[in-house]
Amino acid sequence: MNFRGAMKTRRGMTVVALAAGLVLTTAGCGGGGDGGDDAKKPRPTGEEDGGKNGGSPEDVDSGKVLAEVKGGEDITLTVNSARRESGGFVTVTGKVTNGGGKVWVAPGWEGSESELALRNKLSVAGAKLVDKKGKKRYLVLRDTEGHCLCTSFGQPIQAGKSKTWYAQFPAPPDDNNEVEFQIADMPPAGVQISGGE
Repeated sequence: MNFRGAMKTRRGMTVVALAAGLVLTTAGCGGGGDGGDDAKKPRPTGEEDGGKNGGSPEDVDSGKVLAEVKGGEDITLTVNSARRESGGFVTVTGKVTNGGGKVWVAPGWEGSESELALRNKLSVAGAKLVDKKGKKRYLVLRDTEGHCLCTSFGQPIQAGKSKTWYAQFPAPPDDNNEVEFQIADMPPAGVQISGGE
């Protein structure tokens, strides 16, 4: 075999080895209990009145209120649950009510992403959980494409209407269940995280 033939064979084997490595790497990145499968699920729209999806991965228990705060433009934010999940995250659910006389577009509630494709308009992507004891602030989790694991309202909230919402955060240490939910210019809402599964 001459030198040129040996080089062609070697290049061909390198391409095959790289392709096999990419296939194995891609297969290993599939959902494996670390929330990857959740990223494939359709994100809820937060429609409470006649919407197809609820504001959380499960129905919001609107009868239970952990915290309620009122902000500018006559907006009421209610937190109905804060649940520690297996996998190291916390799911917070609630309701936002527009008590004002005009349409509300959730100013400042979206995340601070500057890349257009990753902006989460009309969402709760800018929310934080603050762990004062541990002196840490937890931001809303993102899926593999950079979108928030939270409610996107889809449309502005009409006057007098409510929409449910959810947001998922990294969990604080197991020995601390007292946190504050903060978003935009709303007052902090102190919540108690319920136990894990």
